[in-house]
Amino acid sequence: MNILENISLKPYNTFGIDAKARFFVDITGLVQLQKVLELKAYPKKFIISGGSNMLLTKDIDALVMHIKLEGISIVDENEDTVEIKAMAGENWHKLVLWCLDRGYGGIENLSLIPGNVGTAPIQNIGAYGVELKDVFVSCTAMEMATGELVAFDKDECHFGYRESIFKNEAKGKYIITSVNLRLTKRDHELHTGYGAIEGELKNMGIVYPTIRDISDAVIAIRRSKLPDPKELGNSGSFFKNPVISKKAFDKFIKKNPKAPHYETNDDQFKIPAGWLIEQCGFKGKRFGDAGVHDKQALVLVNYGNATGQEILALSEQIQEEVHKRFRIKIQPEVNIIK
Repeated sequence: MNILENISLKPYNTFGIDAKARFFVDITGLVQLQKVLELKAYPKKFIISGGSNMLLTKDIDALVMHIKLEGISIVDENEDTVEIKAMAGENWHKLVLWCLDRGYGGIENLSLIPGNVGTAPIQNIGAYGVELKDVFVSCTAMEMATGELVAFDKDECHFGYRESIFKNEAKGKYIITSVNLRLTKRDHELHTGYGAIEGELKNMGIVYPTIRDISDAVIAIRRSKLPDPKELGNSGSFFKNPVISKKAFDKFIKKNPKAPHYETNDDQFKIPAGWLIEQCGFKGKRFGDAGVHDKQALVLVNYGNATGQEILALSEQIQEEVHKRFRIKIQPEVNIIK
């Protein structure tokens, strides 16, 4: 195996932060992954995949393991559904397109989400009324301490809103190697009622949309609001949408009657974090090379040479201002490496 030294991680994180890896290795197979985990000469190890959901605020004094496990296969199918297995290093959007090409439905609303398959369960990625857990069957992960492969079904993953066992009690203990999803082959359940999908379909002149149409609509919406990380460093939505109690919501909406909001299933209310941030005047603001996108206040951007510390400082300033004005705490969706 080829272990490199003092490698810039700028090409490996979508924020484009120029942090350095003390040691670096590409992981292309499960046996290799086990052998690297056994290397006692590198006691500290750090995992990176698509680099789309992290903010590096320092150099990584460890062996950075870049997960490049690839492959998509069909595990099981019948007339109505198909179960697929995707390896952790597969690009998420490429997986969505692979499924659409075969008429498999269920993840079309998750089109153009940046990152790789292996990080999708960690975050329970979601967009436009659909979450990964809606189609998730199981994932396989390698235990870092032993090198053993362990299967996690949906219940064992403890999925929540941008949450899973891998962000909490199992954090830093496992490396997800593959993910299994159950998708539909016919009679697809279409989700068009969230966000601007219906409006976009109308603009496209589509009355009876297919799963491909929904994907195209989502892609158009995302491209109109979100910058391409290849052109402007970012990690998509930086903050979670806060969920507050009915009591807190009643106070909030009385003071802010025009605020957008969504009622959840358990007598709680979700407030768009982007709206809160925009009301505090941050949308489009730039602080050196760190800034807030001019089309979507939920997205923090690197205009070229911002450090992770500068973007972190901006995020903390935003949190402070939102709490000061609305008495609502917003939390990062991005994994901040301090």
